[in-house]
Amino acid sequence: MANNPYGNGSILVLGGTGKTGRLVAEGLVKAGRDVRIGSRHAEPHFDWERPESWGAALADMSAVYVAYQPDIAVPGAVETIRAFFRQAIAAGIAKIVLLSGRGEAEAEEAEAVLQDLAIDWTILRCSWFFQNFSEAFLLDDIRAGEVALPAGLAPEPFVDTRDIAQIAVAAFNDPRHARQRYEITGPRALTFAEAIAAIAAATGRPIAYASVPVEAYRAELQRMQMPAPYVDLVLYLFTTVLDGRNTPLADGVRRALGRPPRDFAAYVADVAATGIWGGNHA
Repeated sequence: MANNPYGNGSILVLGGTGKTGRLVAEGLVKAGRDVRIGSRHAEPHFDWERPESWGAALADMSAVYVAYQPDIAVPGAVETIRAFFRQAIAAGIAKIVLLSGRGEAEAEEAEAVLQDLAIDWTILRCSWFFQNFSEAFLLDDIRAGEVALPAGLAPEPFVDTRDIAQIAVAAFNDPRHARQRYEITGPRALTFAEAIAAIAAATGRPIAYASVPVEAYRAELQRMQMPAPYVDLVLYLFTTVLDGRNTPLADGVRRALGRPPRDFAAYVADVAATGIWGGNHA
């Protein structure tokens, strides 16, 4: 079964505890697939920075979901991914589903590396996630009632990670997704101010939103003693990916699943009901 990407072959889910990987793993298990979580805390453990850990994680797998941490845009990521792809093929992997990002030159380079391989692949080129507002990144600021981000950010067609995961699961189970690249967005573009306003309305809490100069934002991250590589990555993503190049909508969800993508309003209602943002449902 090791070289069969469909049927009952086992699947390694890298980033299997992250925003998309967790949902991909859950969906595959529900579909009856055997799943191995690839993370530094799993057994066998997987660490992108320790290639010697890759072999044990890949052993006896037929397919892999690749979500690179922290982001394909970080220096050296493409070469690391290239080396991983080589090792995956040598281990008998027959299918790779790659989580990619819209508007990132490095992500497109990683896509090209995968597309050149004699292997079954599916590429998920995604917008910013809805879940950045409720898992990690912006959650603490929203709960504190004040969100400040760099000025000049273009509207973004945020996408639900549940849509991404559903496409990934389909790609592992249905050969019609073979060698397809899906550009995945939500159904409409929103500014960050509009997104925060929607969250404030749903929770009944005042949540202030401020646009600040890019260098002031950098200084604040440094004041908070964020690691320099993290600061550089966040500023790169804000000033590059959110410069307007990704504002147009794409049809990846409809192409892959035959339905429209989930809307931000439905996501906000779901999350507000959990009380994680405080307010009416806390």
